[in-house]
Amino acid sequence: MGSVYKALTIAGSDSGGGAGIQADLKTFQELHVFGMSALTAVTAQNTLGVQGIYPMTPEAVAAQIDSVANDMGTDALKTGMLFSAEIIQTVAEKVKHYGWKNLVVDPVMIAKGGASLLVQEAVYALKTYLLPYAYVITPNIPEAEVLTGVNIKTFKDRKEAAKILYGLGAKYVVIKGGHDENLENASDLLFDGIECYSFSNKRLLTKNTHGTGCTFSAAITAELAKGAAVFEAVSIAKQFITAAIAQDLEIGNGHGPTNHWAYKQKGAVSQ
Repeated sequence: MGSVYKALTIAGSDSGGGAGIQADLKTFQELHVFGMSALTAVTAQNTLGVQGIYPMTPEAVAAQIDSVANDMGTDALKTGMLFSAEIIQTVAEKVKHYGWKNLVVDPVMIAKGGASLLVQEAVYALKTYLLPYAYVITPNIPEAEVLTGVNIKTFKDRKEAAKILYGLGAKYVVIKGGHDENLENASDLLFDGIECYSFSNKRLLTKNTHGTGCTFSAAITAELAKGAAVFEAVSIAKQFITAAIAQDLEIGNGHGPTNHWAYKQKGAVSQ
């Protein structure tokens, strides 16, 4: 057997299994990458919403990261729900300490049910401490608006926001189109500091989209761990999440989870 590719997710736990570290680890597995995790918080959560959030201490987050780094190492990593400014600073310090380059930042702020997953002062910490280390940042439109102050209505607005996020230190910016008012297509924008690229699919009308952001960013992380360039990683992640939404599972009574094995069922991984 050849090299085993590894990816680390630093995020919250979703007891319902559709988002957070559960979605990340499932995605890593489906893309043939060994997944590891550092929990930032435990949530009591299902398809109807978030019933409780129980954060870890910054020391506990740091210890988990150190355990992985000092024994197994990682080829790429991603962050999801980081909860507090203190945890964000801790994660940034560890990324710097270990010299990790393939960092995907998914700036999780709000759950599908509307619960805030990032306290207000943490937005400043995210922009100040973590974004300078981000290889790729993957906000949705509401998250990009909070991070940049740009009111995003058009694709031109998205380009403006992407340039601001690039200016904050992210090497590549992906602004997802799930919240776009265009009901015909779901288009994700990729900005590399010079050019903007669009990844577009016909919009799939379903309420079962819980965990789409986590899954999409995890797929990018997995492909980066395998050595893919960003454009290729985003392209495969787009295919992965489109399949996952198209073949949803009809679990729960609210915003149901996506189908993490749908992409592999379609054909060979990374096809």
